[in-house]
Amino acid sequence: QVQLAESGGGLVQAGGSLRLSCAAPGRTISHYAMGWFRQTPGKERECVAAIAWGNSNTYYANSVKGRFTISRDNAKNMVFLQMNSLKPEDTAVYYCAADSMLGTGPTIRASEYDYWGQGTQVTVSS
Repeated sequence: QVQLAESGGGLVQAGGSLRLSCAAPGRTISHYAMGWFRQTPGKERECVAAIAWGNSNTYYANSVKGRFTISRDNAKNMVFLQMNSLKPEDTAVYYCAADSMLGTGPTIRASEYDYWGQGTQVTVSS
């Protein structure tokens, strides 16, 4: 069992930045593909960024390319999502997820992730 805990959400004005963190205390996440998803009421959970376990290949949704950056610090068992140039449409609950399958690339589908955090709210005001 991997417990994930997100932090760093909050209220920010459009154009601002936030850095989300995902911690996996006591667990080594170097062998997990990691992802950041977001969800708004009535919509499916969307993968905004993902990073592979071995080669650090990354995936970004078109809506966040050039604005968001996913990174991982395996020594600290943490994953980050740097969000710049935030827009009101980025408002959502953001979730961190871990995939234990040792695939070759980042995992994009929510159904393939084994573990999820509780989520952190990000609100971008216009």
